[in-house]
Amino acid sequence: MTFQHDPVTDRATLRKVTRAAVAGTVIEWFDFAVYGFLAHTLSVKFFPADNELVGLLQTFAVFAVAFALRPLGGAFFGVLGDRIGRKRTLALTVIVMSAATTAIGLLPTYAAVGIAAPLMLTVARCLQGFSAGGEYAGACTYLVEHCPPNRRARYASLLPAATFGSFALAALVAYSLTAGLSESQMSEWGWRVPFLLAAPLGLVGFYIRRRLDESPVFQEVQNDDETPTSSLATTVRTQASAMLRLGGVVIATALSFYMFSTYMTTFLHTVVGMDEGRVLLSNVVALVFATLLAPVAGRFTDRVGRRRALFAACGALVVLAVPGFLVAGTGGLAGAVGGQLMLALGTVTVNVVTAVLLAELFPTDVRYTASAITYNVAYAVFGGTAPFMATLLLALTGSDFAPAVYLALVAAVALGASALLPETAGQPLTGRKEREPLPSH
Repeated sequence: MTFQHDPVTDRATLRKVTRAAVAGTVIEWFDFAVYGFLAHTLSVKFFPADNELVGLLQTFAVFAVAFALRPLGGAFFGVLGDRIGRKRTLALTVIVMSAATTAIGLLPTYAAVGIAAPLMLTVARCLQGFSAGGEYAGACTYLVEHCPPNRRARYASLLPAATFGSFALAALVAYSLTAGLSESQMSEWGWRVPFLLAAPLGLVGFYIRRRLDESPVFQEVQNDDETPTSSLATTVRTQASAMLRLGGVVIATALSFYMFSTYMTTFLHTVVGMDEGRVLLSNVVALVFATLLAPVAGRFTDRVGRRRALFAACGALVVLAVPGFLVAGTGGLAGAVGGQLMLALGTVTVNVVTAVLLAELFPTDVRYTASAITYNVAYAVFGGTAPFMATLLLALTGSDFAPAVYLALVAAVALGASALLPETAGQPLTGRKEREPLPSH
């Protein structure tokens, strides 16, 4: 089967799909982000209070364990999405995420039930990770499959924007609670509020996604009797080369995202010594900036191509990682914001390019599976471990800027991997098994 062009989606449908994909992504990642912003409070509530550093490392270890489930979730929901469709699978992921997040808000603490508390927290986080494994790659696939070929990155950029926006919303909620409640109120019940918000948000997300139509690209493949259903093993075997090359880029996407969105709050609070309110405020400002920057990066990526945009993004991370941490470490609110904005330039751009490449690099009949596994394996190894590794490197080396060096080195590896990717801008999404990618720019 060879398609000469992608099926056309009318503007009204494209707007509907875009709104639904963005809304669902905000809900899903708000649920997932809250844990990172309340890491310091959770370390006190769910682990013994003998050693603050040990408690924080244990909290980030649970953060990382959730990412170990993401590849499994990616494989499960990916195969499901390639068989029964994108929209039904995405409706399921948002329900699983919301249920797991609500459960965290209802858990008893270590003081109440002892070791059972962190065990239950770990189970809930694992369910979050399992759901997250099917979310982002699926949302990117679904949205990009509706887009005009020359504007895919522009539309795909709205999903990184939604992700950064959801982290900004989570940080804003955490900041509002911290600023509006006394320390005892926050410790007693305030920390539960953001997690309990997941219940109504999840129902809204499920309702929105269930009302969507299936993507025209997927429908066309499904209606073709000559297109066999690929197994997980077949998908991995036939797409291994593309998955490995893309994975070499996603390691920088994953690490930069969680260094920027999650670890930076811990760095500013525990290393720099800023109070929690100003830390969260600075992070909200930086995340809002990232949200607004993403569509700009999308237009840039459509204009110059995927490879050139990746070179610029990874190069920015290599050059600005250490200076960004240095500026953030000056101790004032302006420095904290400025340092994070420096990191945002490369972080946002590499996230935008990754979003569109998740769909463009793989054939339609295996796109959800291949992209979800690639994305989530990289996130499990480099994203989920980012706060833990940063905290550990700082403790082992005694250098406040060891995490920045780690980020710069991983970005350098991704820069090399970018050169191995084909240029996919403007090519049809369908029929890729029967044609080679166009020459790179």
